[in-house]
Amino acid sequence: MTEGSASSSLIRLMSILDIFTETRPEWSSDDMMTVLGYPRPTLYRYLKVLTDSGMLASNGHGIYTLGPKIVEMDHLLRLSDRLVGIGRPVVEGLTEQFACTAFLVRWYRNRLLCMHSETSLEAPLSSYPRGRVMPMNRGAIARTILAHLQSRKARKIIESFAPESPEEARKAYISEQVSALRMVRRNGYAIAFGEVTPGVVGVASPIFDEAAEPTGALCMTMRQEDCPRELQALTTQAVPAAANSITVSLRQARRTGEAPSNLPIQEEAQNQ
Repeated sequence: MTEGSASSSLIRLMSILDIFTETRPEWSSDDMMTVLGYPRPTLYRYLKVLTDSGMLASNGHGIYTLGPKIVEMDHLLRLSDRLVGIGRPVVEGLTEQFACTAFLVRWYRNRLLCMHSETSLEAPLSSYPRGRVMPMNRGAIARTILAHLQSRKARKIIESFAPESPEEARKAYISEQVSALRMVRRNGYAIAFGEVTPGVVGVASPIFDEAAEPTGALCMTMRQEDCPRELQALTTQAVPAAANSITVSLRQARRTGEAPSNLPIQEEAQNQ
């Protein structure tokens, strides 16, 4: 097998994991063949590799789910993820200062993934557990990420959500979004009212590592009824400042090679 064909086979194998989603967590081998278009012998060979490694699990009747190796890897990620290790006490600080829910979000492969959240509300309206993908076409988090991407990349993502027709509506949508992103970039934060969850105001700012593009974002959400203009002004100062403190710490940790700290799983291990 040549290097090119080996790489292609690996991509095809890993693509199987991408079809598992929150709305479709179980798949039959027949449905996989239909969606992926792989010949049956090829698919079964890939499924054997993935089940033997624990990445997938089978119930013995041709139904597959994600496997226990995923949980094991999440445990290791919690031990090593600097974004969560450094950002967790900052998130906790926001929930102590405001009646809110705060999120740390990772940006990867054109996706927004909730990595950690805290709340000081008894019944929060917005709740994203660790691992849930967040919307890319609306909300403060999406805009604060898009505003700090290279303009060509951001425009391509915007165009993917624009209406196909009529052409005037498509152009107007793109122009409106691009203009909004310029303002977000100037301000250093994005604010949204009820775009993702009705009755909720969200404020988000980007988090950077060494790369020019953001590694993620910090977001804080509050009930609109509990967030008058005066409080909005405070949140639009607090969130950018908190996000910047995470950025500074991430870059310092990268330069010094400092290990992640303040991870909940480490604290649990120390207390055992």
